[in-house]
Amino acid sequence: MTFGAHVLTLDAAAETERITSMLRATVGKVMHRQGAVVGISGGIDSSVVLALSVRAFGAQRVTALILPEKDSDAESETLARRLTERFDVTPIVENITPALAGLGCYKRRDEAIRRIFPEYDAYAGYKAKIVLTNNLLEADTFNVFSLTIITPDGQAKTQRLPLSEYLQIVAASNFKQRVRMSMLYYHAELHNYAVIGTPNKHEREQGFFVKHGDGAADVMPISHLYKTQVYQLAEYLDVPQEIRARQPTTDTYSAPQSQEEFFFRLPFQTMDLLRYAQEHNIAIPEVAQAICLTEVQVQRIYADFRRKQQTTEYLRMAAISLDAIPVDEINTLVKETL
Repeated sequence: MTFGAHVLTLDAAAETERITSMLRATVGKVMHRQGAVVGISGGIDSSVVLALSVRAFGAQRVTALILPEKDSDAESETLARRLTERFDVTPIVENITPALAGLGCYKRRDEAIRRIFPEYDAYAGYKAKIVLTNNLLEADTFNVFSLTIITPDGQAKTQRLPLSEYLQIVAASNFKQRVRMSMLYYHAELHNYAVIGTPNKHEREQGFFVKHGDGAADVMPISHLYKTQVYQLAEYLDVPQEIRARQPTTDTYSAPQSQEEFFFRLPFQTMDLLRYAQEHNIAIPEVAQAICLTEVQVQRIYADFRRKQQTTEYLRMAAISLDAIPVDEINTLVKETL
């Protein structure tokens, strides 16, 4: 059997050199920028991107931004500061709470939450998060979201989330990523630097990012890497162990939440191997045997990958202009809408 966990093993030194060479060439020669701006959260992806940027440009030409707001986990800033100490970068902290409040982020979100749970009151200590309730290995279900609130005394309550409330909570919460990106570009333009993005392969392909928010950047140096490969680079680059051991979180909602429960519904090691197998057309029986799953489970996960890619395709699209579409295609589209 040739398929197994080994297929994801990187030559970390060679990959680091490849990425840092690309960063230097694209930022310096193509964009004519002098350095890098990276938003750091204490998570594994942004930590690896900061480490790569320091290798590419030197610590003196890297701006590391910590961008907390009132729902942020305090541990995120603690770990982000530890990261900058490791790589000799002086962090800049920009608290975006006032900007979000001015845009009505919290007010709009809480209004939708109270339509489901009238007792919800963020100022009284309630917390909330959106979750996908089923593990993909256990049930074949579509991506149906639920709302969970945590009462001040620690009691969790969960209700299925109607579409209108889901859309309002997400639209309001997405202000967070978009305000952060605005701040990153402020500092990039201030120093004639480039914004270096942090999404990995799964986030880009499955749509786990906010358009014109964390999905916006000048360069995406790790968007070709599976999550387990990002961890391999983190070890090679000497990212602090506390960050490597931390469970990946969204750090968007006030209640603690992992990326797995919010979106992916699979452990990263399993997800990485299954996506690799799907991309490389490895026979399903071989995949199932290697990962100790049933063939039905493998097919179920493949279907979920396809659904997410299809439903989030618009997130990866560039702005459409009339002169970019052939005339015959425009005529066909017009006829289809009549």
